[in-house]
Amino acid sequence: MSETPAASKSFMQKLLDVVERVGNKVPHPAVIFLILIAIVVVLSHALFVAGTSVSYEAIVPAAESLAANENQSMPYDFGMAVDYQAIDAKNYVIEPREVAAKSLLTTDGIRFIYSSLIPNFMGFTAVGLMIVAMVGAGVAEEAGLVKALIRKLVIVAPSGALTYILAFVGIVSSIGADAGYLVLIPLGGAAFMSLGRHPLAGLALGFAAVAGAFTVNMLIKPLDAVLVEFTNDAIHMVNPELSIGLTSNLWFSIASVIVLTLLIGFVTERIIEPRLGKYAGETPAEESAGLSADEARGLRFAGMAMAAVILVFALLTLPAGAPLRNPTTGELIGNSPFMNGLIALIMVSFLATGAAYGIGAGTLKGLSAIIKAIEKAIAGLGGLIFLLLIISQFVAYFNYSNMGTILALKLSDALKSSNIGPLALLIGFIVVVAIIDLLISGAIAKWAIFAPIFVPLLIRLGVDPEAVLAAYRIGDSPMNAITPLNAYFALVVGFAQKYDKEAGVGTVVALMLPYVGWLFIVWTALFAAWFWLGLPWGL
Repeated sequence: MSETPAASKSFMQKLLDVVERVGNKVPHPAVIFLILIAIVVVLSHALFVAGTSVSYEAIVPAAESLAANENQSMPYDFGMAVDYQAIDAKNYVIEPREVAAKSLLTTDGIRFIYSSLIPNFMGFTAVGLMIVAMVGAGVAEEAGLVKALIRKLVIVAPSGALTYILAFVGIVSSIGADAGYLVLIPLGGAAFMSLGRHPLAGLALGFAAVAGAFTVNMLIKPLDAVLVEFTNDAIHMVNPELSIGLTSNLWFSIASVIVLTLLIGFVTERIIEPRLGKYAGETPAEESAGLSADEARGLRFAGMAMAAVILVFALLTLPAGAPLRNPTTGELIGNSPFMNGLIALIMVSFLATGAAYGIGAGTLKGLSAIIKAIEKAIAGLGGLIFLLLIISQFVAYFNYSNMGTILALKLSDALKSSNIGPLALLIGFIVVVAIIDLLISGAIAKWAIFAPIFVPLLIRLGVDPEAVLAAYRIGDSPMNAITPLNAYFALVVGFAQKYDKEAGVGTVVALMLPYVGWLFIVWTALFAAWFWLGLPWGL
């Protein structure tokens, strides 16, 4: 990776260089997680022997809901996606619970380790999402569609606005679940490289936008439905007559998207790019400023294919009673088959447009070439799939031990007993959520624990429940960009190694730390100002 001269570096740039060097000296991520698994196993037994436990009230599915869905797939939680059949967001109850540390060295623990190897991996949804997405993305990349689209974007977009366009698209991409991780992040690197800018800066921008602002959007998404209903269940513990709606954080979310778009663009141009300096790696061969006749024809074919895809999905979604609407409520945006299976739309769109572009531009010769492009893309995931196999075991063992829940509740108790004012308590809540996000990355899983604790507490202090939910959105997002427990962190490391063979965990962490720090500072300041001014959080 190229760097700016040492004499011209600021203290912060030098500090980030140290973080990168130290981080890159750590073992391979697979080895790191094997060590963490060993630590979890030993620590779980120590806490079990000590009799560690906590009592709390949690939001859990009603018994009849579980019975009705016992033969259906259960929801997965990597921060966004939910199964519309398995989750009835209104059918949850508040239930007192006691959680004790569970040892992985007892008879039951050893049985769990031995018997859960395959279920742990198969339940790690990120693996399936990546493979499915690469079916389409591999064809689009091999055909040359991605490169042509980037060149077209560079031609039509003002050069000074490209950074902010990518940041905005990255933030709002959360409406498509995890598609932003798979599409926007590598697109950012390729777009920057095509302009002669450092591709690692483009990757960092994409990762910051997709992960660091994941919980806000300008539209309502499935995650909102679950978070709002969990909040309402917690509200009813103290006020059965009060509820909030899906748009309860809409105004704050829209303002957050605008502010964070500007912030991420600013950090990229003023901190990340100056630190990286001029890119010294391999660059694409010089190309003409415009598109060739073959490329233009390929893009026309791709446009026609995209129009066909839109037509098909319009027929599947727009009419009343359409197959991809929620079979119970009829809704399309929110908790519906269309939104929860959006990765299929992403895959079909890339596959259709990539194949059409390849045929039009002459870069793909027949069906065999398309199949080979898919095989090539999936073969490139081999190392990542092995790493995710190990990560899935660590996550399962950590969850089995109950250590994450115990830590979250201990921190929550400390915050509740601090006797500080509402705004200070909300800011402290943001910090606690951020700390726990390093260990429990799923937005739904954490809110199921925190909502029954903090929503009633802050309502009694006169705080609107909408403010508590807004604070949770802030605490849950920025750390996603630096926690290795983010299912896509390893994928981003792989993207970085495409441009810098020496890149590792330290490289990505050093790139993302400025974003994480500024996101927390500015986003929390926006929240505090919003709270102090008494502005409406949403509709």
